[in-house]
Amino acid sequence: MDQGIKIKPTPITAGENVSIEYQGLLNQAGANEIYLHTGFGMNNDWDKIQDIKMEKSNNGWQANIEVNTDKRFYFCFHDNAGNWDNNNGKNWAFEVHNGKQYSNN
Repeated sequence: MDQGIKIKPTPITAGENVSIEYQGLLNQAGANEIYLHTGFGMNNDWDKIQDIKMEKSNNGWQANIEVNTDKRFYFCFHDNAGNWDNNNGKNWAFEVHNGKQYSNN
């Protein structure tokens, strides 16, 4: 788990449901609520921005999101007190594959 973040599955393919587990800074600080702040885009230009309330689990916090685009998946986290964990201003980003299979024939 890198920086308290776990993503399943990886690599991410368009059309999949993705699970995000979070045990990062906000969890360690004892936040009562944590939100996954997400968007999709290119060159750190986000669209389809949404906040998803994460569920408390034995492993920290967990949320699921359907990735219905092949644009890059961006995300960070915030709590209900206005504190953010944004990877030191870099956010987190994962490439999303379109799922097409290509043949050399």
